[in-house]
Amino acid sequence: MILTDYTKEFKYNLKLSYPVILGMLGHTMVAFVDNIMVGQIGTAELAAVSLANSFMFIAMSLGIGFSTAITPLIAEADGEGNFEVGKSTFKHGLFLCSVISILLFLGVFLAEPILHLMKQPPEVVELAIPYLNLVAVSLIPLVIFQAFKQFSDGMSMTKYPMYATLIGNVINIVLNYLFIFGKFGFPEMGIVGAAIGTLVARVVMVIYLWYLLSQHHKSRAFVLNIKIFTLSKKMIKKLYSLGFPSAMQMFFEVAIFTAAIWLSGILGKNPQAANQIALNLSSMTFMVAMGLSVTAMIRVGNQKGLKRYIELRRIAFSIFMIATLLGVVFAILFFLFSGMLPKIYLDLNDPTKMVDNYEVITIASKLLLIAAVFQITDTIQVVALGALRGMQDVKIPTIMTFISYWVIGFPISYYLSLYTDYKSAGIWIGLLAGLTASGILLFIRFNYLSNKLIAQNSSLQNE
Repeated sequence: MILTDYTKEFKYNLKLSYPVILGMLGHTMVAFVDNIMVGQIGTAELAAVSLANSFMFIAMSLGIGFSTAITPLIAEADGEGNFEVGKSTFKHGLFLCSVISILLFLGVFLAEPILHLMKQPPEVVELAIPYLNLVAVSLIPLVIFQAFKQFSDGMSMTKYPMYATLIGNVINIVLNYLFIFGKFGFPEMGIVGAAIGTLVARVVMVIYLWYLLSQHHKSRAFVLNIKIFTLSKKMIKKLYSLGFPSAMQMFFEVAIFTAAIWLSGILGKNPQAANQIALNLSSMTFMVAMGLSVTAMIRVGNQKGLKRYIELRRIAFSIFMIATLLGVVFAILFFLFSGMLPKIYLDLNDPTKMVDNYEVITIASKLLLIAAVFQITDTIQVVALGALRGMQDVKIPTIMTFISYWVIGFPISYYLSLYTDYKSAGIWIGLLAGLTASGILLFIRFNYLSNKLIAQNSSLQNE
């Protein structure tokens, strides 16, 4: 194949992925807005939000990871034109996500005692607890929203979740302003006000996305008249067999970043605040890669349903190419603006916070330089993961992600941060190692499987 065989797919890939990217960025923007507004109060408050959200990240990774099982099955059914299978997939996916959302809420809500055992700064723990208790409730609407989102993505209707997320962001920003700072007669609630904004925004997102899908001719029949408790053990088993490994894949990656938050907390509140800034910024570029990963999942799932395996491989490689190009752009931006970007998060005009702010900015700038290096490998691993999910290959990739993050990445982070002078930078060197290993292993896996499918199909046609 020549280069144009891949580049001609760029336009459609971007058309399909940009709403997903904007929707993903919308989720990150909730944290971004919370961090900026809370950062104006102080570094201890910013560290508290970071600590509380570390528990939320773990729970969200399980819920969102599980929900991704819906997309490839819907995409395959859509490719085949099979309405009955599509509706059954969505109904069972919605049921499972609803159950999981309640279990995750209870898990986070009951995790408060763990905060006291983590060797975190006492002032940070005290601030984190009321925020965590309230924001945990928002897991229920968030995971239910993901069920609708994954269905919508699988139907190639990627704009609707974007619209719902953007509306949620507007609501979150307004409520944050009113409740964090106590504007226009509203009570000044500090970081608890940020939790209120997040909860209300996520409830509205679910309702609005359901409304949009119920009005569109392509999706109306799927989301109306759902007999949610008329269930099939076979379909539940199928979704579980795809969803559980997918949840574990996302959990292993998110958990190592969560471990980075905890290790930073052991180093102190300023290293933890700096880690939160670098994590929030790198999360934004990661969401672009995640959007392309969803595109890979949708398009690979469509081609799998059509049994067009040569096209499947060609389309996937076109997504790898555009994702890598964007990764290079983000790496350059992080290198160029590593010293400037952390300043957005802090109140530099307050002389009483000058020493703390200077330390946070110095540490965060170093972390962004390391983040710049892993932009490309992080992009490759998440797109490869999306393509493999589209092929409904989840078990071997789960093992690969575990090895990458917890056999390779975490031991490096742990040792360099606590036993060498690298400190915070050592944590992120471990992240770099884990993401690089994951990118290499998952790409090799996709290359092997796609070639195998083509060879098997070719031999069947020759018989």
